[in-house]
Amino acid sequence: MAVHNTYNDTINRELTRSLQSAIPNARAEACRLPDVPEIALYLLNCDYSSAELTPEQTRRIMDYPAYWSFCWASGQVLARYLLDHPGWVNGRHVLDFGCGSGVVAIAAALAGAAQVTACDLDPDALNATAHNAALNKVQLTLCSDFAHVTAPIDLIVVADVLYDAANLGWLSRFLQKAPEVLIADSRVKDFSAPNYAWIDRRRSRTWPDLDEFDEFREVNLYRGRATSVPATAT
Repeated sequence: MAVHNTYNDTINRELTRSLQSAIPNARAEACRLPDVPEIALYLLNCDYSSAELTPEQTRRIMDYPAYWSFCWASGQVLARYLLDHPGWVNGRHVLDFGCGSGVVAIAAALAGAAQVTACDLDPDALNATAHNAALNKVQLTLCSDFAHVTAPIDLIVVADVLYDAANLGWLSRFLQKAPEVLIADSRVKDFSAPNYAWIDRRRSRTWPDLDEFDEFREVNLYRGRATSVPATAT
C-alpha cells in the first residue's frame, strides 16, 4: 500500500534521482510492507519492469544493485521477529549491520530499543535509512564503518549478509563487538560456527517481489552468543 503526502513526494524525488543512476526509469515510492505493515519504506516502485533493459544498463545495475531499494525476505522476517519478540531489544543498544533500507533497525527502535545504530558501507543506503527512519518517526544513529562503533553494543542484528562465503568471517567479529547476535538469512541454509545456533525458520519474500526461486523465500534465524551470556528473554 502506497503512502502519500507532500513530504513523501519530496523525498521520493530525491531517492528516485539516486535510484535512476543504477536502475533506469525506476522511481522510489513509500509503501507498507506485506509482512510488516507497521513499517513503511521508500522502495523501488512495484510496477517497475526490467523487460526493456539494455545489456549495458543491466551491467550497471549489477555493479551497483541499490540494495536499499528492496526490502529483502530476510529483512522482513527479522523485522517481524523483533516486533513479535521485543524482549530481544527492549532497553538495549542494537546495531544493524549492513542495514540496507534500515527495516531491521527501524523495527528494533519500534520494539523498544534504547539506541539503534544502523551501519552500512553504501552512502545511498544510509541516506535511504535516514529517510525511512523519519517516515516511521524513529531515531537512529547512522554509521558507515563497523570499526568506528566504540559505544557498547548489546545486540547485533544481521539480515542477508552471509550470501558471500567470505562474509562468514564476520561471525567471530560480531561476537567480539557484542554479547549476542541475531541473524536472518535466506541464501545460506545451514552453517556451523562456534557459539551460533539455528533457532527458527520462516517464509517471506523480497518486496517489491522479484519472483525469486522458492528456496529464497525460506529464511533461517540464527542466534550467536558469547561465552557465559545468559539467554535473552523473548
